[in-house]
Amino acid sequence: MANQIALPLYEKIPRKNTLQRVFDILIFFLLLSLLIYRFLFLKNHGLTWFLAFLCESWFTFTWALVISTKWNPVEYKTHPGRLLQRVPELPSVDMFVTTADPVLEPPLITVNTVLSLLAIDYPAHKLACYVSDDGCSPITYYSLVEASKFAKLWVPFCKKFNIHVRAPFRYFSSNPQTFGGSSSDFLQEWKRMKDEYERLSRKIEDAVQKSVPSDFTGDFAEFSNIERKNHPAIIKVIWENKTSLPDGLPHLIYISREKRPKHLHHYKAGAMNVLARVSGLMTNAPYMLNVDCDMFVNNPKTALHAMCPLLAMGSKSENKIAFSQFPQVFYDGLKDDPYGNQMVVLFKYMGHGIAGLQGPFYSGTGCFHSRKVIYGLSPDDVDSVNEKTANNILSNFGSSKELIKSGANALKGKTDPPLNLSNSIQASYQVSGSGYEYGTSWGTKVGWKYGSTTEDAHTGLMIHKRGWRSAFLTPNPPAFLGCAPSGGPSAATQQKRWVTGLLEILFSKSCPIFATLFGELQFRQCLAYLWVLMWGLRSIPELCYAALPAYCLITNSHFLPKVQEPTVYVPTAIFVIYNVYILSEYLRAGQSIRAWWNNQRMSRINTVNAWLFGFLSVILKLLGISETVFEVTQKDQSSDDASDAEAGRFTFNESPIFLPGTTILVVHLTALVVSLLKLQPPARDGHGSGLGEVFCSVYLVLCFWPFLKGLFGKGRHGIPSSTICKSTALALLFVYFCRRVAIG
Repeated sequence: MANQIALPLYEKIPRKNTLQRVFDILIFFLLLSLLIYRFLFLKNHGLTWFLAFLCESWFTFTWALVISTKWNPVEYKTHPGRLLQRVPELPSVDMFVTTADPVLEPPLITVNTVLSLLAIDYPAHKLACYVSDDGCSPITYYSLVEASKFAKLWVPFCKKFNIHVRAPFRYFSSNPQTFGGSSSDFLQEWKRMKDEYERLSRKIEDAVQKSVPSDFTGDFAEFSNIERKNHPAIIKVIWENKTSLPDGLPHLIYISREKRPKHLHHYKAGAMNVLARVSGLMTNAPYMLNVDCDMFVNNPKTALHAMCPLLAMGSKSENKIAFSQFPQVFYDGLKDDPYGNQMVVLFKYMGHGIAGLQGPFYSGTGCFHSRKVIYGLSPDDVDSVNEKTANNILSNFGSSKELIKSGANALKGKTDPPLNLSNSIQASYQVSGSGYEYGTSWGTKVGWKYGSTTEDAHTGLMIHKRGWRSAFLTPNPPAFLGCAPSGGPSAATQQKRWVTGLLEILFSKSCPIFATLFGELQFRQCLAYLWVLMWGLRSIPELCYAALPAYCLITNSHFLPKVQEPTVYVPTAIFVIYNVYILSEYLRAGQSIRAWWNNQRMSRINTVNAWLFGFLSVILKLLGISETVFEVTQKDQSSDDASDAEAGRFTFNESPIFLPGTTILVVHLTALVVSLLKLQPPARDGHGSGLGEVFCSVYLVLCFWPFLKGLFGKGRHGIPSSTICKSTALALLFVYFCRRVAIG
């Protein structure tokens, strides 16, 4: 038998992808062929041909980035069993949960996430759970207090019967035999736990209904007369594992940082930095896990899986791993992914491709970080931090002597937390103040990075810039499960926020091109970052390309080769091969044909709606007209399969974000009517619009089918009349412009 000490804690296994490479290259050469054809005949055609050439150039460039990103996929295989034999004592982990709005992010969702964290398979005296409440809600605090009482029963139950699913709402949604056993002792305990959880749920729901959980006395006195965006810091040690029992209950701390109207709070990044400082004072664990409030632990051995690459010793490359990132996986997702936001195929192919480069992007949840790295340490200094390096880093920490001391211990690998968490409360209030960061480098050189609404991608990029690598872990079962937005407005809001933040990074000093030229970001990792950061820029060529078929039908011109021309086979081959190839990816990922189509049409819808608005908001910021805003996404824990058909129907609201899509649809419907009724002017060169333009127009109408149904829908399933009127006016302006061009 092989010596367990000599065996690796994790393996990077290359994936075979020969066929995928062949299709990638084939599509790339077809795109190049189309561009060459366009360029050679550019003088013989007008504006439409030139616009098509520009748009297709962008699509070709984007496809080149995709090929580079997907070229060397790898899979990480971790061995947590070997970790327990190799490491004499597991390192401590501080677990961060962030929530910002008790209405959009119901406390019961946060409570389930916290309970799943408290119950993971890891020594309890090595864990501390910190909950950041940016909504400063007494209901959230009350819910956590009640949850801590239930946790004293729930955690021992999970470990006694080796329960795999440790979020109570998820566990109790199935029969006891499914996730436990059938012994009389177990069934009796199961019934008791279920009754206790239902009692906890009722208490929380009653508090939500009343809007206040108590009369603001005693423990709740600090919440009286609180304004959400104007209040002092509130820090509460809800539970402390004073006896340091490995099978007890981990620490549970509530934090609501100070907010004042005249002080920037930097959204989630600011909350994460407060968590890093407070946890540094209280427990100072060398590793930190952060999860969104809806992302519960689905695999109790998640922390052990994450530690395998982080604690692996050996090659220089292995020592450079800064964080372990788990993919976002969603529970009870709507059938066939009608909103195209479950990202199954994205993580399966692009995710594993990026893992084969410098490592996955930090995605803001389900990630284990090294505290040293978050504090700004470089890979070359990780083994032995000299005094000069430590002083340079600690000089950015601010005025708290206690924080500087804890930071020095963290950089040197010493963990010496106070015996009593309450001893750190006063210092914790200081570092949670709204003005603490002034004159420091928090958000620039230290901690989570400011300047973007996607602080995760920004922070991960800066970590990779210093030469660190990251690991992409996909254990079975998935480490974390969360809930995807289940409505048109929520999905659009999420997409807009992502694109806004990504473009903010692209147009800043943190641009990956600079990180490669002046830092240690690898070239192909830079290309991968560019692929995702430029999502918002794609909205302009897509919008132009979407308008071309309608323009050609109305003006009786063309931008595609005629059916009788041999060159028609090039765009036809691109369309057919690309769609068959992408369909095969969905089928290999276990997705349905309907899911493939839903994702294809949502890609068009998101690009010309949410991504366009994200692009415009960043342009306004760059011009100094307005600032970008972090918008919280609605979280929903309901999982009623019977309502899948109803939930899958596209929903709308009064937001202008649906205006471009509605306008595109109305324009194409008008263009098809003009073509069908032969209302076009005579073709200038004898080559008017043809079958290609009609096909493209029909295809776009099919892509925007939810909007077509929305024109006749009612309530939230219908497009508001104000949006329809504005879209009709814009469509008429477009038709008028086309007519003027045709006449002129």
